Amino acid sequence: MSHRIASWLTFAAAFAALGFAYFAQYVLLLAPCELCLWERWPYRIVALLAIASSMSQPRTTRWILGLAGLVMLANVGISGLHVGVEWNWWNSPLPECNGELTPGAPLPAIPATPCDRPIYPLPGLPLSFATLDLLASGLFASALLGYAGAKRRRFIK
Repeated sequence: MSHRIASWLTFAAAFAALGFAYFAQYVLLLAPCELCLWERWPYRIVALLAIASSMSQPRTTRWILGLAGLVMLANVGISGLHVGVEWNWWNSPLPECNGELTPGAPLPAIPATPCDRPIYPLPGLPLSFATLDLLASGLFASALLGYAGAKRRRFIK
């Protein structure tokens, strides 16, 4: 696969994931919790890395997309933490998720949604947004790291 195609596919996947999150928030009116908002940052970073990799040489593209894979592995950790909070395996490390307000700080513009209350986007399917993000991030990270670690193939005619 061409390095430019890999870069733009990476950008499209990150952009689609962010688009779905914003669609759920602003069109379906599903208010995100603080951990949900944290889970969006790796996708933003990966989208920027994909744009940078599209303007680089093929070898550099592999390094940049490998870095993007590591960023998505970090998102696997964030979404895994979120799934654990939803299943009440542990408490969230973020005070906003536990209903604690910082003294002297302004109230949030968006009412806080508890992080331990899962939001199920598809009726009848017992997979919350956090679980879906855990699966998507794992697949995305695997694909990026697989591309970065693959030997470059040369076809001789």
